[in-house]
Amino acid sequence: MHTTTHSAAFERFAGVCALLVGIIGLLYGIAFVILQNILLSGLFLMLGGLLSTVALLALYYRLREADAAFALLALLLGITGAVGSAIHGGYDLANAIHPLSSAAGADLPNPVDPRGLLTFGLAGVALLIGGWLIVKGGGVQLPKGLGYLAFLAAVLLVVLYVGRLVIFDPTSPLIVVPALLSGFLVNPILYLWLGVIFLRGRRASFD
Repeated sequence: MHTTTHSAAFERFAGVCALLVGIIGLLYGIAFVILQNILLSGLFLMLGGLLSTVALLALYYRLREADAAFALLALLLGITGAVGSAIHGGYDLANAIHPLSSAAGADLPNPVDPRGLLTFGLAGVALLIGGWLIVKGGGVQLPKGLGYLAFLAAVLLVVLYVGRLVIFDPTSPLIVVPALLSGFLVNPILYLWLGVIFLRGRRASFD
């Protein structure tokens, strides 16, 4: 009974965090694309990365019933991507608050998250695995539509990473289109939906 209470409480906490990730993700898109404010975009990227770790852990506890090994792999990749995103955001935030006196090296990739390897690449692979587990009917009371949306989010993130890796023009449609779709639509909806699911809780009993 004690474990059940804590499981339900954690899911509610994860639900709030997932909703915040969805909102922060949208704010990040506005700050990065529209306002072009490095300070705000760095702050939102850092906060979104940290909060998403809670949602990913709650999702793991639902998906592990489908395939514990694949669910754990998705969690490890997702957490790594989320922490990398937070570090990348923190790096941008630090540079925005105390700009470098020299512009030398300003165009070099972030040493921790080069061209979004963690933020986009690993996060996309994690969502791909998680989406597959949901679609195959795994987890507890997770709609297949969420899995298909995770597939779409994963493809956009991986395409965005590859685009940032090989294309140096940030205005290229191969970067702009997936960035807009991911940042303003798919990713916020994915986390908002996940947040609602967690806040509703499991109708079935917890382990």
